[in-house]
Amino acid sequence: MKMSVVSKKLWSVHKQLVLLLTPLLFLPLLFTLPEKEGKCLYVVVLMAMFWCTEALPLAVTAMLPVCLFPTLGILPSKKVCPQYFLETNFLFLSGLVMASSIEEWGLHRRIALKVLSIVGVKPAWLILGMMMTSSFLSMWLSNTATTAMMLPIANAILESLFGDLETLKQKCKCTEEPEGEIINGQSTSKLHSLPSVPSEKQILSIDGTDGTEQSDTRTAEEIRSESQYQLKVWKGFLICIPYAASIGGTATLTGTAPNLIMIGQLKSYFPDCDLINFGSWFAFAFPLMLLFLFLGWIWIAFLYGGLNTRLCFKRHDRRAQAEARAKAVIDEDYRKLGPINFAEGAISFFFILFAVLLFTRDPKFVTGWSVFFKKGYVSDAVTGVIIVSILFFFPSQKPSLSWWFDPQGSNTPYVPLLSWKKAQDSVPWNIILLLGGGFAMAKGCEESGLASWIGGHLQPLAEVPPAAAVMLITAFLACFTEFASNTATIIIFLPVIAELAIHISVNPLYFMIPATVGCSYAFMLPVSTPPNSIAFASGHLMVKDMVKTGIVMNILGVLSVSLAMNTWGVAMFNLNMYPEWAQSINKSAVVTDVHFSSVQSLNATL
Repeated sequence: MKMSVVSKKLWSVHKQLVLLLTPLLFLPLLFTLPEKEGKCLYVVVLMAMFWCTEALPLAVTAMLPVCLFPTLGILPSKKVCPQYFLETNFLFLSGLVMASSIEEWGLHRRIALKVLSIVGVKPAWLILGMMMTSSFLSMWLSNTATTAMMLPIANAILESLFGDLETLKQKCKCTEEPEGEIINGQSTSKLHSLPSVPSEKQILSIDGTDGTEQSDTRTAEEIRSESQYQLKVWKGFLICIPYAASIGGTATLTGTAPNLIMIGQLKSYFPDCDLINFGSWFAFAFPLMLLFLFLGWIWIAFLYGGLNTRLCFKRHDRRAQAEARAKAVIDEDYRKLGPINFAEGAISFFFILFAVLLFTRDPKFVTGWSVFFKKGYVSDAVTGVIIVSILFFFPSQKPSLSWWFDPQGSNTPYVPLLSWKKAQDSVPWNIILLLGGGFAMAKGCEESGLASWIGGHLQPLAEVPPAAAVMLITAFLACFTEFASNTATIIIFLPVIAELAIHISVNPLYFMIPATVGCSYAFMLPVSTPPNSIAFASGHLMVKDMVKTGIVMNILGVLSVSLAMNTWGVAMFNLNMYPEWAQSINKSAVVTDVHFSSVQSLNATL
């Protein structure tokens, strides 16, 4: 049998082989390491392999601690199971439910079109508008949903600017005879990979013209050159949306799963640390997001042809005519949305209230409203659940007092802003299990002493200056998450990073925050994140496009995080000092080591 045939057969069953061989290959861990640490490391390695290869669904792998920790004697089930629904999970759930209500009434679409109508239609400004809108929406919606919603809007604008993409590709290859006008406001075929609603494809007449083709006296080379420029801009549009969605998710605790895993593990390892909550995280991460978003825009606009003199000077040429058509499409689509209805207004109000209450509960730099309640009783999760619970009974139609006195009035049941069926269908429940699996793994690493054992073996890293260590940690995790889920990556490495900080007496937040943010900076490969995959699935991006753009984006991300940590991060979280809430962990670790040494000495004497 040929090797190619064998390799294809092996690849077709590679997941089953991983499931069978991984437990056997790592069996020596159970016998070569200290008993409890070895068993815990065995489970961690199994989960890491299954997560990275997706041999099992991510959520199923996340449930393995429920069966493996108790049976191997690492942790009793009564300690494992509660980790799957900590208060952090409720905060995340409330954010997902709020996002469902925003999507239900189309508020996200109104926001997107409004921003695009404000920034203008020149390619660089439109790329900026796309990135701003995508990043803002992904602060509250999932990164995947944001990308899936923004790509059809981008597609419609691009078709109004440049015509049909397939025709554009043909013109790029044109070398002999000039063809029709490059900027023809009307598409000749449909772009199947990025579906859009008909109103976004409609081309409006400008200045009394009907959008028909005009004579084109340009040479074939001029047509080809212009088409290549337009194709570059098209790629810039497609690539900027998933990148901005990944960047925007880092700005809020509920924006992406790694942020919540960090806060959950922080509470598990350092119960006395209360520095990180929704407000304080936003105060740190939002300026970082803006900085990285601006740098990313400069790079993408430069790479894909958007930075030129047209940004500052008006010209009356073919591009200007196409830009006018694109502006008309955006304005027309926004006009068709009509005025804000009662449901959209209500969702906007509760969305703003949701954000304001989370920011002001305990912002640290001023007294928050949580002081009106018993200390330590009200958390961000409580706030989130209160607001989203209202959505399930608040009416979507404006209540009318006259209805009660109108015998002819319609007696149809009222519709709330959000139904449980809609929430049930749109909330990705597997993410809740994934978060829980991360918390369970962290608890096992803590209770078994595995994290402390690994941290002790990383002592040589104490020689590396902390500022350099921040850059190394961020860069390493940003590269690792190119091949694995960002949630799985942070679950695997965060306990080790926390223990490393303790062993070299560095504020744990100084390492944990950049590690968490770095896990969201996966830009180089289509498989790195679902947003990247959605954009790549359009069929108009190549892997080399993402690698060429993404490698610089990764570098810019690492530099931005390092700058943030060593400037306003130091001031906000007092990172220059080793905190008291971490010293208590050190003392307990020392006591444990002394006790372990005493037992060993006693055994030797006996």
